[in-house]
Amino acid sequence: MSKRCEVCGKGPQFGHRVSHANNRTNRRFNPNLQPVRALISGRALRIRVCTRCLKAGKVVKAA
Repeated sequence: MSKRCEVCGKGPQFGHRVSHANNRTNRRFNPNLQPVRALISGRALRIRVCTRCLKAGKVVKAA
């Protein structure tokens, strides 16, 4: 299952962990995805949506 929002397409971003000694190792910033029952073309489907899309109202939740 991919770490990608099904509304906006936001996926993981990459950066570094930086220690006190300034050693850099790779790390991943994953989007905050939540499973939601949403109305898509009149049907209730379970999709994975980032919280930014939920807060912005881009998703119509199924009752």
